[in-house]
Amino acid sequence: MLGSKKKYIVSGNSGIKAQIQFADQKQEFNKRPTKIGRRSLSRSISQSSTDSYSSAASYTDSSDDETSPRDKQQKNSKGSSDFCVKNIKQAEFGRREIEIAEQEMPALMALRKRAQGEKPLAGAKIVGCTHITAQTAVLMETLGALGAQCRWAACNIYSTLNEVAAALAESGFPVFAWKGESEDDFWWCIDRCVNVEGWQPNMILDDGGDLTHWIYKKYPNMFKKIKGIVEESVTGVHRLYQLSKAGKLCVPAMNVNDSVTKQKFDNLYCCRESILDGLKRTTDMMFGGKQVVVCGYGEVGKGCCAALKAMGSIVYVTEIDPICALQACMDGFRLVKLNEVIRQVDIVITCTGNKNVVTREHLDRMKNSCIVCNMGHSNTEIDVASLRTPELTWERVRSQVDHVIWPDGKRIVLLAEGRLLNLSCSTVPTFVLSITATTQALALIELYNAPEGRYKQDVYLLPKKMDEYVASLHLPTFDAHLTELTDEQAKYLGLNKNGPFKPNYYRY
Repeated sequence: MLGSKKKYIVSGNSGIKAQIQFADQKQEFNKRPTKIGRRSLSRSISQSSTDSYSSAASYTDSSDDETSPRDKQQKNSKGSSDFCVKNIKQAEFGRREIEIAEQEMPALMALRKRAQGEKPLAGAKIVGCTHITAQTAVLMETLGALGAQCRWAACNIYSTLNEVAAALAESGFPVFAWKGESEDDFWWCIDRCVNVEGWQPNMILDDGGDLTHWIYKKYPNMFKKIKGIVEESVTGVHRLYQLSKAGKLCVPAMNVNDSVTKQKFDNLYCCRESILDGLKRTTDMMFGGKQVVVCGYGEVGKGCCAALKAMGSIVYVTEIDPICALQACMDGFRLVKLNEVIRQVDIVITCTGNKNVVTREHLDRMKNSCIVCNMGHSNTEIDVASLRTPELTWERVRSQVDHVIWPDGKRIVLLAEGRLLNLSCSTVPTFVLSITATTQALALIELYNAPEGRYKQDVYLLPKKMDEYVASLHLPTFDAHLTELTDEQAKYLGLNKNGPFKPNYYRY
């Protein structure tokens, strides 16, 4: 099906207090723009999650009610209106999705069962900014069962499941998110989570760093009272390290992204499965024989390459790191510079965490019908802004799919406007997200309950013991049986029989 053609005119101008047992035991909001003309309130604060010129209803079905949720008066069955979602009436459908997700998230459910009696997060007021999916809902409800109060916004304007957001709102969680937010909506939702009379957050759970930077820039006094930050993305961690290096990070932060249970499972296995799902749902293409270039061979790139290779694609890799580059070569992939293959490849996938990996020059040289997409957290990897010029025509062909047409008739297929492909265009494996979500929950518990002085104003990695605990909670799903060290073996290796089994510098 073909959408209407549209010209874009661009103008100038370690221990846990609560006894969880391990194995051994820029604009003001009162001047709201019109619905059509809403733009970002703080482009100077962050562009990583919001650079987009699409309207709020860009990626919703044409049959949807296009009234902005901000213009609706909604209440849940308890009479509360402290939320903003697409349609609260979808709550029952969303609840069923959450119940399905619970079946594939054994560790969170086990954590909820083991620790809810002791309420290790009693008194915690967590403000979160992550993808709002059924899996996130299980995490939020687990945090609530452990004693926390939560307020939540979405870290991506296209990844929210409206029915899940409605189910959370119906359950009493203040959620401010819907699929297809505008830039202004994005920042408005974050501010509604944070700026609440009589409610002071003391913990932050972030994915991308936008929430952290919003509080840091707009509410510095509030930021100073935060007990801890948990960040799960490459982009957000990078921004935390920048703050720390500049001496501006006044609270301890936990880098969950580089924990083993995030890097080796979510980044690798999740992307290995979801890259194919996202491409197939949006383009219906066959992968066998297609030439693909994957920019970046970190854990995300490794997962994407493995999946595409298994489907019969010819895969090229670009890398800046000689170690990752050598891994790609040893795995059987041809290491190239993007310029060397840009004219011949059928698909371009970015997963570097960098900016301007694919530039306008690359886009100009691509072959007709080349598919361009991003698997990194932020929409900075593909220079989509450079395509908003008068000589190019944009044609919406289906949800999340745009044809960008050159004057000579050549077109490229741009997916999700350069945003995260899998969560914008498809779904991700629930079981893998259970691993990440459990890691996040334990990091929050650790920071919240840590005695004074354990963590300074810096960025920390999750203790190895917690990584191993998260992994152990997921093993029963596979009916897996761990071998136990004998006393003699443990003494020989210099280890505690119950772990940790590897030093912090070990590379899995």
